[in-house]
Amino acid sequence: MTAELVRGQNHPVSHSRVEIRVSAGTAVLALASLADEQGRFAGDAVLAHPGARSLPGVQAPGELADRHTFAVDLDAVAADVHRVGVLLVLPPGGPVRFGSVPASYVAVADPAGAELAGYTLTGLDAETAVVALELYRRQGAWKVRAVGQGYADGLGALLTDGGLPAADATALAAAALRTVAPAAQGDATLAALRTLAGDLRAPQTPDQNPAQGPAAVPEPTDQIPVSGVPYAGTPGPAPGGDTGGSPPTIDYAHPRRRRSSTEPPEPGPRTAAPQEPGQPPRPVAGDASGWSMEERLYNQVWGMFEDLARTVAAYRSAVEFADSRMDRELDEALSDPRHRLGGSGNAARDTARARREELVAQAQAVLDRDLAQLIAESEVVEPALPAAYARWGNPVWHDSRATAPPEENPLALRLGDLSLPERPDLRIPMLMRVPLERGIWIDNGRTGSEAAMAMDTDRLRRAAMDMAVAHAVRLLAVHPADRFSVHVIDAAGAGTASLAPLVRAGVLAGPPAAGAHGVTQTLARLTRRVDLVQMALRAGAPEDLPPDVDTAEQLLIVHDFPHGFDDRAVTQLRYLADEGPAVGVHLLMVADRDEASAYGPLLDPLWRSLMRLSPVPDSHLADPWVHHAWTFEPDLPPQGSRVLDQALDRVARARRTTRP
Repeated sequence: MTAELVRGQNHPVSHSRVEIRVSAGTAVLALASLADEQGRFAGDAVLAHPGARSLPGVQAPGELADRHTFAVDLDAVAADVHRVGVLLVLPPGGPVRFGSVPASYVAVADPAGAELAGYTLTGLDAETAVVALELYRRQGAWKVRAVGQGYADGLGALLTDGGLPAADATALAAAALRTVAPAAQGDATLAALRTLAGDLRAPQTPDQNPAQGPAAVPEPTDQIPVSGVPYAGTPGPAPGGDTGGSPPTIDYAHPRRRRSSTEPPEPGPRTAAPQEPGQPPRPVAGDASGWSMEERLYNQVWGMFEDLARTVAAYRSAVEFADSRMDRELDEALSDPRHRLGGSGNAARDTARARREELVAQAQAVLDRDLAQLIAESEVVEPALPAAYARWGNPVWHDSRATAPPEENPLALRLGDLSLPERPDLRIPMLMRVPLERGIWIDNGRTGSEAAMAMDTDRLRRAAMDMAVAHAVRLLAVHPADRFSVHVIDAAGAGTASLAPLVRAGVLAGPPAAGAHGVTQTLARLTRRVDLVQMALRAGAPEDLPPDVDTAEQLLIVHDFPHGFDDRAVTQLRYLADEGPAVGVHLLMVADRDEASAYGPLLDPLWRSLMRLSPVPDSHLADPWVHHAWTFEPDLPPQGSRVLDQALDRVARARRTTRP
């Protein structure tokens, strides 16, 4: 099966002859670079491009396109070459930055065509050249590493950062770009070439050139099960944990979603049976691009999310236009006193209102048509979702035959459902990518929303903790056995009832920490893990980690905050929220911000770094496209269901089976 890599992660390459496949969101120039053990370009032949396609062991594509294939023979690569990089560059006259085009996908395949590892380049913005991935030697063997390091100043900046003199880098970049630049563009092409190549007349410091900086990607290391940071996030009106101002934006940068049946498969969308002329296409589960059914369903869900956002935006815009047109016509008709005195004012008013109703009716018809198509698609997609994406009521969670633990980590997790007031029964799954690059804050305070204010305080706090436990169970159930460890801080013991399923199943890393002493011990243990893994990664020696360091992903659930926390503990908690996700330590807080107000601005960065969710339906999230306020509804097990216990029983059995 294909290993889905995140930025900075690596994977063994078990074949000497491989293909590197590129599927870009637009036409790009695909190049191959050769570098030494330190990643520095050396010698004259360092770049394979359409004008000089062949280097020892590497054959580069020969034209500008959105799909490319490299042929690589690792046995034929020169002995002094330790890194083979895959570079993607935007051409002159095309898009001006990678952030404006759909995300590209790069994969390494064996001679039979089976993919070994793949990487989706998300989180790019102003970059025009990017190192997508690289094959590198490690202790006599080859590995592939997801890089995703971009340069806003173009290919010349990339080559200069790799050690080429500025003049040589500019000349080589211009030569590569000139092979695909249309000759008819004359001076405009020359200007674009100089911009994209990087008009480097003097060496520049690294932070002047790359958009993300060379320090953004560490030196290659042996893979250990810690997280990278796969997505830089989508700019939104407010950070995720800020409860004031504009709604926080749901971060997402997805590979393109296609519906064309004539396009070669990526593997592409599944195609539906032909429909009669004039009829909408019949929805099909997996009707999106992707390299696995899980990824196709993920992209399809987010495509539905975007479709609904834009459809409703068009409807609201049409209604707003109809209202403004009616107001303008009424102002024009009634601004003349003669119309009022002559009795024609009523007729003008009726005409303006009739035109407004006609426009609104037309917009409503289009909205109803699009919503009907999305509802039909939802009815097909929802039953086909894997456990990580499915509601707790989905039969996939109740299948008694589902006893074997999953073999790979999921792509994302379902946190709940999203809807808009135009059609509240059309609910789109809210999926969050894993590894979690940001923590989650479940708000158990009554001031967060009208629905929360209407609830009893004890019921609201219990609902918030039940929601946190459900998320923890889902994480455990959809990861391979022993791939995730869960820690709990319940300083006052108020979450005992909600935590009972986790404690009873014996799947926690230890008993829930109580009191100030328990808080101190738990935070110290996880902080030490973050420090040690960071040092091991920087030193390139993950094998030197102490044997007592748990390299599994870690989830810390914090309840009753700030009970039991002193200033030092709060500082450690902020450190875990900031530094933990990059090395596999993730935070899930169940807290009331008002209760922690005594800490003042000290906690503001913590709140802003977390994705705020509510245990009751609440309109506090915005989409990244048109910024609607979406109603979030948590996904909780049906009342009286034993689905959590059944899932935990499977986790416990799998752990007993895999442990020596």
